[in-house]
Amino acid sequence: MAECCRHPDNLDLTPEARDEALADYARALGHPARVKLLRQIAGRRECISAELVESVGLAQSTVSEHLRILRQAGLIEAEPQPPRTCYRLRTQALERLKDLLNSL
Repeated sequence: MAECCRHPDNLDLTPEARDEALADYARALGHPARVKLLRQIAGRRECISAELVESVGLAQSTVSEHLRILRQAGLIEAEPQPPRTCYRLRTQALERLKDLLNSL
C-alpha cells in the first residue's frame, strides 16, 4: 500500500492510528524546504513545475526528493505532463491534518 494511503481518509480511527497519522504528516512537514514547497504549491491555482526549483533555491535533485516525501505523505499530487511534472495541493489531506491537529 502506498505511504500516502496507509491511513484511511476518515477520522474514525483508534487514538493510536490518529497519532500515527499525525506523526506521518509531521515527518513530511519536518523540513523548512518542504514547508516552503507546500506554500509555493498552495499559493497557485494552476499547475506548476520547474519554477519550484527557482523559488526554493535548492538543487533540482534536492527539490525532487522533498517533493517525493510530500507526495508520499499525500499532501501533494503529481501529474506528468512531459517534459515536466505538475504538482497540486491535496486540499483534502490538509483538511485531514487540520482535523488531526484539532483533536489534540
